[in-house]
Amino acid sequence: MASRFFPVILSGGSGTRLWPMSRRLLPKQFLPLVSQRTMLQETALRVQPMVGAAAPILVCNEEQRFLAAEQLREVGIAPTIMILEPIGRNTAPAIAVAALAALEHDAAAALLVLPSDHAITRPEVFREDAARALNKAREGFLVTFGIVPKAAHTGYGYIERGAPLPGDARCARVASFREKPDAATAEELVRSGRFFWNSGMFAFSARQYLEELERFQPEILAATRDAFQRSTRDLHFLRLDKEAFSRSPSNSIDYAVMEKTANALVIPTDPGWSDVGDWQALWAISAKDGAGNVSKGDVHLHDSAGCYVRSDGRHISVIGARDLVIVETDDALLVVPLERSHDVKDAVGQLDKLARPEHISHTRVYRPWGYYESLDKGERFQVKRIMVKPGEALSLQKHQHRAEHWVVVSGTAKVTRGEEQMLLSENQSTFIPVGVAHRLENPGTTPLFLVEVQSGGYLGEDDIVRLEDKYRRT
Repeated sequence: MASRFFPVILSGGSGTRLWPMSRRLLPKQFLPLVSQRTMLQETALRVQPMVGAAAPILVCNEEQRFLAAEQLREVGIAPTIMILEPIGRNTAPAIAVAALAALEHDAAAALLVLPSDHAITRPEVFREDAARALNKAREGFLVTFGIVPKAAHTGYGYIERGAPLPGDARCARVASFREKPDAATAEELVRSGRFFWNSGMFAFSARQYLEELERFQPEILAATRDAFQRSTRDLHFLRLDKEAFSRSPSNSIDYAVMEKTANALVIPTDPGWSDVGDWQALWAISAKDGAGNVSKGDVHLHDSAGCYVRSDGRHISVIGARDLVIVETDDALLVVPLERSHDVKDAVGQLDKLARPEHISHTRVYRPWGYYESLDKGERFQVKRIMVKPGEALSLQKHQHRAEHWVVVSGTAKVTRGEEQMLLSENQSTFIPVGVAHRLENPGTTPLFLVEVQSGGYLGEDDIVRLEDKYRRT
């Protein structure tokens, strides 16, 4: 029987080219872009049937920790540990702390490193080749997965296959890694038959990865080991020490280890892989109608071909269009030629320059207790719809600049207002004056929905003074 391995899921990407669906507070790995499940959920479930799979180790950032935990809980997965990066330092340090965590559970731990935001349409092929890679990892190799190229793609790095491994022709030594090429070079690489797309997926022994990191990038290992040793437990999370982790150079695993080690192997594979890097990539892997259109939501297409059209709410009619991406959310609309979908990042950059909010969050913002969504906003007022999950509670807090009026729509609300406590049911309401400490809780077994009307001179989310919080937020 195969020994145990730890899937390491890296969940720090931002996915700006998939705006307006993907945003800073809700990036693409937390969205159901390819199936009914989110990409993070699909990644975690993909490895579960494999023999020897331990519960995954998830590496994510501070802002998204509760969202990641909730999405895994929804599909019945309890991670071995969730590691919180206080600052982004690329993949080599992230994998190092995951390796340190795995070794605390198993001195012979093998790792299967997976980005959380990739799509695989042939999971059985992936699992077969992942098992092969893990076997090679236990023999002392650091294995990367080379995707059999379908086109001369300029958006991916490439891996060159070297000499085949004696006794297993499916595996080969890595001859070289190549940066993302221009179009002519990409054509030449694919035509040679020796090059594969760099998938960003790996398999190796946790101990050997750390040994190679110490050989080639000792500064990374020293900083990540210090950050790990000085980490603190926070609910279900392992919070790395920020000062120590910040000392780590920012570097990818390719540059830090894989391009330098003498033990790199590549396994060519064709599992229907896509990094879903932009709308064109998502269109390519989605089911299409007879005219090559992909439609999601309330969409009508007439005399149109080769389009990707997605509605998040309102009806969209498309007539006589060719090769367009049209994506609608309740606060943004994107229209771009399919072949220029990689330029969406420029629109996001412009929104950032203008200090607009549409690239940061949707109108619905998730919190560990539930979510809120903006319904209306004007001068000195804002209206929100709030959902609190059963048994959950907002922090005990107060505001310096705004008052709040709560109206219960459904469910039961337990309200703390100053020294008072009260239970409110459907159609009942209460008023929270400026500066009064308050808390909203759901003591029931069904979700609590209410409407909140804010009024005051400043209505920003940073006008919250937390006095007590069950989720240990500052």
